[in-house]
Amino acid sequence: MSITVSASDRRPIYQQVADEIKALIVRGELAEGAALPSVRQLAADLGVNLNTIAVAYRALQEEGLIAIRHGSGAVVTARRTTSTSQKDLRRTLGTVLMQMMLSGMERAEILSAVGAELRGLQKGGRG
Repeated sequence: MSITVSASDRRPIYQQVADEIKALIVRGELAEGAALPSVRQLAADLGVNLNTIAVAYRALQEEGLIAIRHGSGAVVTARRTTSTSQKDLRRTLGTVLMQMMLSGMERAEILSAVGAELRGLQKGGRG
């Protein structure tokens, strides 16, 4: 399992970790039932505080993507989140698209950017 975090990223480290794990699930690199590294192991691998990883794991558990079993570790439980409705996701997408348009991006540029992001998620990197 390959996870990277960056101090220059504006997102908090726990969010970067959670987002990286989500991307691994989306790409099928972490299948349902797959065990995640222990909090201690992942914190050591990434050089971050144990609590940072614990917060990331709890956030993923709240979204219904992993189950944390104390003493047994964490496992992937689902490939789909249960916490966000499609209506909410469309509202968020609409907001982002509006911001892209307000920044001066043309329709073709926006569609290209969305396509590149989707390809990046599916292949394992950002477009």
